[in-house]
Amino acid sequence: MDNARGVRGVYSAVITLQDVRPRLYWPITLAAAALVGLLAYGVTSVGPDTSLDESLQQGKRVEAPVAELPRLGANGTGSLADEKGKVVVLNVWASWCGPCQSEMPLLQRTHEKIASQGGLVLGIDTQEPPENALDFLSEKRITFSSLRDRDREYGRKFGISGYPETFLIDREGRVAALRRGPVTQDWLDQHLPRLLEEKA
Repeated sequence: MDNARGVRGVYSAVITLQDVRPRLYWPITLAAAALVGLLAYGVTSVGPDTSLDESLQQGKRVEAPVAELPRLGANGTGSLADEKGKVVVLNVWASWCGPCQSEMPLLQRTHEKIASQGGLVLGIDTQEPPENALDFLSEKRITFSSLRDRDREYGRKFGISGYPETFLIDREGRVAALRRGPVTQDWLDQHLPRLLEEKA
């Protein structure tokens, strides 16, 4: 009798283990897969480059990245390098970005104001169909030129993490100030006059 009970107990324990094993297997497998995915993401995903921000905080000016980009609404390509000798308000924008829409009138006024002092606003339209961007500029009555960063590759060189972002480029082609987020008149007034006074 005791032997029969013992056999039944062992058999019962085996059944229980077999029941538990499949239930444990999938959660453990899923957890392991998630961990591997997270590690892979950590290796391949790089946050925005903050080296430009750090240099500016230390009072250093950094050579602005340049690249030949398609002109928005015109043939050919253009580059920030074409504007060397001028003070450039380089604004990275997209028509679907709410804060970009709000700051455009201020940027247009700034462009008109600094033109006679050797300055200009240059837009970098980001990752959108050109017809959307052109409709937006027409609606806002924007006259300053824009280039197209179709794959956001150019923006990454500036450490861009969101839109809009604006960079003030001095006459020697160096980044002198940056704004992560919408520009304000106060911010422009703080940085632009001294840059416009500098000689190339």
